[in-house]
Amino acid sequence: MSDTTMQTSGSQGVSRRRFIAGTGSILGTAALIGHGTAAHAQSVAQAAPIGDGAHVPALVIGTGYGGSVAALRLAQAGVDVQMIEMGMAWDTPGSDGKIFCNTTAPDYRSYWLRTKTKQPLSNFFGIPIDKDIPRYTGILDAEDFSGITVYQGRGVGGGSLVNGGMAVTPKRENFGAILPSVNPDEMYNTYYPRANAGLGSGLIDPAWFDTVDCYQFARVGRKQAGRSGFPFVFVPDVYDWDYMKQESAGTVPKSAVAGEILYGNNYGKKSLQKTYLAQAKSTGRVTISPLHRVTSVSPGSGGYTVVIEQLNTNGDVTATKTVTSDKVFFAAGSVGTSKLLVKLKATGALPNLNGEIGRGWGDNGNVMCGRANYMWDPTGKVQASIPCGGIDNWTAGGAFAEVAPLPTGIETYASFYLSITKNPNRGTFSWNPVAGRVDLDWQTAWKQASIDMAKTIFDKINATEGTIYRTDLFGVYKIWNDTLTYHPLGGAVLNKATDNYGRLYGYPGLYVIDGSLIPGNTSVNPFVTITALAERNIEKIIATDLT
Repeated sequence: MSDTTMQTSGSQGVSRRRFIAGTGSILGTAALIGHGTAAHAQSVAQAAPIGDGAHVPALVIGTGYGGSVAALRLAQAGVDVQMIEMGMAWDTPGSDGKIFCNTTAPDYRSYWLRTKTKQPLSNFFGIPIDKDIPRYTGILDAEDFSGITVYQGRGVGGGSLVNGGMAVTPKRENFGAILPSVNPDEMYNTYYPRANAGLGSGLIDPAWFDTVDCYQFARVGRKQAGRSGFPFVFVPDVYDWDYMKQESAGTVPKSAVAGEILYGNNYGKKSLQKTYLAQAKSTGRVTISPLHRVTSVSPGSGGYTVVIEQLNTNGDVTATKTVTSDKVFFAAGSVGTSKLLVKLKATGALPNLNGEIGRGWGDNGNVMCGRANYMWDPTGKVQASIPCGGIDNWTAGGAFAEVAPLPTGIETYASFYLSITKNPNRGTFSWNPVAGRVDLDWQTAWKQASIDMAKTIFDKINATEGTIYRTDLFGVYKIWNDTLTYHPLGGAVLNKATDNYGRLYGYPGLYVIDGSLIPGNTSVNPFVTITALAERNIEKIIATDLT
């Protein structure tokens, strides 16, 4: 369907004039006279959550990469935006004076509505390390489906709160398999550079890397990769490298050097709260409602009717609100967006969504493993939690392996890796009417393809070094963690479930703008591609749908 057709068909089309005319319902008259001062932006950030009966020009479901890009660019175009976030704001310190808890000491802040942790590395020296915790709307969701656990960030900033920050742009020669309907010239000339600038990505100082104790583990990874003939590549990250140098020198509070990653990073990491969302708030046109969850979107008079539940920190619903919006952007992440759209199609709220909804979901080929090194190859007691390099065997073996930290505070003589592989298997989300939920048809056995690809790297390194795989990290005598993904992708695939810019077929004014658009694999860590694609799509949407 053409851009023109998507823009003009149906009654939900909205002009830029209508967008601007409707802004008063969010921010009031003061926001209409300009982008506002810093003080005004601060007041917007602390504004009350969205009210029952509100009418908003643009509603963004989620505050992760795609949603943050959409909110910023819409606001810069003069559109008032309401963002709905299921997780917390993460702007208030706990009793320890810190907003986030440490990876080595998970507490109530660590997991989303669990009573026991579910750590990706579940055992150490064969001993289970998960522990009981109070049920709370914590930062990391370990969402269980049949055959796989999907790790997702919960809070304002989405996945940027809990990932390692590896800001990797795929090799251009791999792009055709990632997003075949997108022009690579525009991505590599315009949108990847724009995304990397907006995210604040940068490379580690190689000279500092070569000497600092907290990257001994990565230097061992580089040396062993090289001895087996594999290239070790430095990759950008969104960490403040100058801050990490000061951490290592002991002149500022430690963050990455103290092992903070899985449950948030208190100081040096440039999450979306510090980049895209900070810019969006500074426009005075963006309001965020944390601890709110969208349960329904359906056509209504004057736009789309959106039903939202407000939550408390126990996960209880404390209020249900019904609002209307001229345009709705689905940005709840691959799993969140896919589950919501599948439910809305199956239950009749959005029955005209096409048959591609829920399809094309993949895990970015994630598998994890550890290797046991000899005593002459120690990996260090102090390990920065931010990875900065990887082993590239994508062309020959279908695997890219992040040399990952194992920040335990003791010497482990272990090398640890998260692999991204060219796994071709794809799952489908479907509505389960008996249970009243959305299921995913993933099979753990499908991970064997990923294991085989990762083994093209690590079997060779083990043979060269005379080393073995660790068998004590993921259970009893279990070498591979093949039951998880950090990188969910797909479920509302671009140019299939949507048009080539994320417009949902059948419903003008409804858009998908997150990782669910990408069919299952990016060949590297995915968030730069998600961000760049969102930059591309929102630019087209603003130019064609708001005029």
